[in-house]
Amino acid sequence: MRHLLSIEDLDRAGIERILDRAKTFTEVSEREIKKVPALRGRRVLNLFYEASTRTRSSFELAAKSLSADVINFVSSGSSVEKGESLKDTVQTLSAYRPDLIVIRSPHVGAAALVAGWTTAGVVNAGDGKHEHPTQALLDVYTLRERLGSLEGLDIWIVGDVLHSRVARSNIHAFTKMGAKVTVCGPPTLIPRGMEALCDVAYNLDDLAQADVVYALRMQNERMNDSFVPSLREYAAQYQINGRRLTARQVLMHPGPVNRGVELAAEVIDSPQAVIGQQVEAGVVVRMAVLYELLAGRSAPQPALSTAPVPA
Repeated sequence: MRHLLSIEDLDRAGIERILDRAKTFTEVSEREIKKVPALRGRRVLNLFYEASTRTRSSFELAAKSLSADVINFVSSGSSVEKGESLKDTVQTLSAYRPDLIVIRSPHVGAAALVAGWTTAGVVNAGDGKHEHPTQALLDVYTLRERLGSLEGLDIWIVGDVLHSRVARSNIHAFTKMGAKVTVCGPPTLIPRGMEALCDVAYNLDDLAQADVVYALRMQNERMNDSFVPSLREYAAQYQINGRRLTARQVLMHPGPVNRGVELAAEVIDSPQAVIGQQVEAGVVVRMAVLYELLAGRSAPQPALSTAPVPA
């Protein structure tokens, strides 16, 4: 595998291979010196056009834990503010000869475009409201650690499905792993044609049947129109709280959490919640992805000089 642009790039065996490798990397994170030399001499470029805490920091930690060299690029303060295009930025940074580019962009399809402009491997760390494949992988990893197999699980994804790249990647990943997925939210926040991928509900009446409840953040930064009357009304209808979450259910959230909107405070810190475990899984899963993409690839060769050889 050269790139990871979509969770659809992986079949079930590929997902399991990455997660099994991630499990072996947990031992590294428990060492006093949290490094292995697996990617020594490799160069990883983090190219982030959107704000990020968990994804960017975990990719950086993952690359450094594998002994790769890391270059962090953020659009703020760069030539992007002077009007430089994504293509020109990628071609400029390619002069540093990265082996792999991790890109987050507000634009759908940006990662696929970058893959066509560089010889480096490319990982999609989120492209608009399209996909976020490594989030899906770490979510599957977290559930495997908590519940074992996902086979036969009933998973409800609740909230702003329309604008959520996490929802799209997770629907594919959970389904590949044998789970039954239901998305739930206001009709205005459920994409058209979703019934072709999974079950759809518009209220929480049957939430008790879920084994896993995955709450989504309201993506206000992607909303140009009013999709719900108010956040208060949304919370009244769709917030996951102590009355709606049962003791046997597992609660997930990709972060950051809007406390008091999609989740009530009492469930965020409840025994059912694995939100902290999701964050922890981010490093080892992304280590496994970097290893998968880079360990078997040849390092780039230095450019041949065209200067005449002295006699």
